[in-house]
Amino acid sequence: MHRRTRRTLWVVAAVLVVLAAALFLRSKAPPEAARLLPESDGILYVNFKPIRAFLKKDMKPPRRDPDYQDFVDATGVDWERDLDQAAIALHRMPDPKGPNGPVAYSLVLVGNLTGARFNGWLEKQATSRESYDGHTVYSIKSQDRTVRVAQIGYDMIGVSNYPGAEMIHSMLDRHRTAAVPFSGSTLLTQHYHDIPLLSVAWGVGQIALPFSESGAIHILGFTVPIDVDSTLIASAAPTLAHAGSVNLKLEEIAPADDVATSQAAALATLITMARGFTASLAVNPANEGLKQALETAEVTRKNHRVIITANLTPAVLTQLSKAADSEADQTVVPAAPAPH
Repeated sequence: MHRRTRRTLWVVAAVLVVLAAALFLRSKAPPEAARLLPESDGILYVNFKPIRAFLKKDMKPPRRDPDYQDFVDATGVDWERDLDQAAIALHRMPDPKGPNGPVAYSLVLVGNLTGARFNGWLEKQATSRESYDGHTVYSIKSQDRTVRVAQIGYDMIGVSNYPGAEMIHSMLDRHRTAAVPFSGSTLLTQHYHDIPLLSVAWGVGQIALPFSESGAIHILGFTVPIDVDSTLIASAAPTLAHAGSVNLKLEEIAPADDVATSQAAALATLITMARGFTASLAVNPANEGLKQALETAEVTRKNHRVIITANLTPAVLTQLSKAADSEADQTVVPAAPAPH
């Protein structure tokens, strides 16, 4: 073989190896939307594309609130159709009873959301504007808060109702380094490796903050024996061993092994009680999904971590999909494109 040809083949092979390594590393990296989020107490992420595909592309669109229909007509954006990903940062407020409430939010939304019509709507709604790093940040009044909105990229917008502008500024700053696959907030760097592969929805950090009340977490009428300050890792991912099933996982990182032991016992007792409480609920897809999650729930402990797992079978997921389809005609979508 000619020496030049051999050298060319080696160069091509080296380039292919580098590209393969880059693709592998990127597959292990957090989604870009999550990497753009500012420092926070908790992070939630949802990939709507696979969820929408499962819920059938031909689902009947829900009836719309007149104000929301006006928003769609003015912007060309329909959240149910156009939103592909949402990454949400949770910011604890120092005064839960203050004007900003207990939690503020910063969001990165990805999809067919931007464009001249959407920017025109922002111009009309904004009470003030700011130019930051080549981006226009629009300030919009929403109840007692100011919501700041900026177009980050061609398919991406940032939103924050944090009292100051530093969070929206941080998202715009991070966008400049978004090509670095493992960039992101401290929380994401510390815990993203704990998220199961292929998860379509997940959360890390103090993600129980929105459910907290008087320092406790309340879900379905039960007080959950988990401290609101606990670091939680939650996820929903397809079960590779059983096609069509979804694995639900919640992991609590306790401060010590003995605390984890008592937490595991308390959670196991609570799940047993909840099974009895839900046994008499009416038969409908939502209740059947809840019952199955409780029936398959298992609580285990590994050192200082408490782990709860549950599964939803294809049959239950199909029932939920059909129920969503049949109820679409009766559902009115409210006009709430931005957080309060």
